[in-house]
Amino acid sequence: MTTYQVAVIGGDGIGPEVTAAAQRVLEATGDRFHFSFEWRELLGGGTAMEAHGTALRDEDLVICRDSDAVLLGAVGGPKWDDPAASVRPEQALFRLRQGLGLFANLRPVVGEPVLADASPLRPERLRGVDLLIVRELTGGLYFGQRTERSTPEGGREAVDTLPYTEAEIRRIARLAFELARARRGRLTSVDKANVLATSRLWRTVVTEIGREFPRVILEHRLVDSFAMHLITHPAAFDVVVTENLFGDILSDEASVLSGSLGMLPSASLGERRTAHGHFGLYEPVHGSAPDITGQDLANPIGAIRSGAMLMRWSLGRIDVANAIEAAVRTVLASGMRTADLVTDTELKPAGTRAFTDAVVERLGAGQTTGVRT
Repeated sequence: MTTYQVAVIGGDGIGPEVTAAAQRVLEATGDRFHFSFEWRELLGGGTAMEAHGTALRDEDLVICRDSDAVLLGAVGGPKWDDPAASVRPEQALFRLRQGLGLFANLRPVVGEPVLADASPLRPERLRGVDLLIVRELTGGLYFGQRTERSTPEGGREAVDTLPYTEAEIRRIARLAFELARARRGRLTSVDKANVLATSRLWRTVVTEIGREFPRVILEHRLVDSFAMHLITHPAAFDVVVTENLFGDILSDEASVLSGSLGMLPSASLGERRTAHGHFGLYEPVHGSAPDITGQDLANPIGAIRSGAMLMRWSLGRIDVANAIEAAVRTVLASGMRTADLVTDTELKPAGTRAFTDAVVERLGAGQTTGVRT
């Protein structure tokens, strides 16, 4: 029987709760499809700072690199929220992305008809929503040089730089075109080319790569215009590729299309392949939500769906990924909701554990209806 080695970083706040839910679901698929997991439990973020004095130890990064994939919860919280601190929980994310060579973040957004009432948008605007945001992950403002200083006049000044190289843009653009070619054949590139030099380079390079994919329809949109159309005409988009900061903001905006930030999974991929597929790191899009930590209120769907992406991309088990996603949809169709998805005040929400139990039960029953391919 095949045993997959997966590094697990629960992190902070609700992170350990939702990763535990994802692990339970993944183990249930192992029982059904006859494989097992070796979980390599590690600390990252604020909990690692308290235990080791650093957001992620060198030796733990090596363990992640030697695994088939990495499952991450969330990092950060008010107790470590000091912008002037030399060590911060978010440094774990940057170390993982750079140290593991993860340059592409994939964030699928699907409009679930049964959750139309949970979104602030009118139901007709959610019809047919199925888009994939491809965010460049290792360049831009997050990794540029920054300075903070006093001016001669006694004021304060801060400068952030936004660097991108042609090679970085080519790499993410080519992946986005390949993904669009395998879906509905449309790619939207988002930039701010009317203002930023890096965006002008971005647009030029994306256009050049587009000539290699004549069957993919490419359009360029400015980020402010795209942000509006993402809400007013979300079903018009297929694959969306953009730089680091824009991708971070736009994917959070897109969460309203699914009803809650707790619904969205993500995969961070690099160029390295393992014996089973693409090496990657998988995490829900939401943060650590310290206000609900330990109260059985967290929505585990983003983490569970991240587990499905892990099976699809890193372990090459499309059948298992489909089964997990179908089980989640079936539970939602039954009317079960976590607190963030409840709009009827008379409906008692399900807790993290109860919702996870229902997904596990569906998997044990061999539920496969509603499978997406």
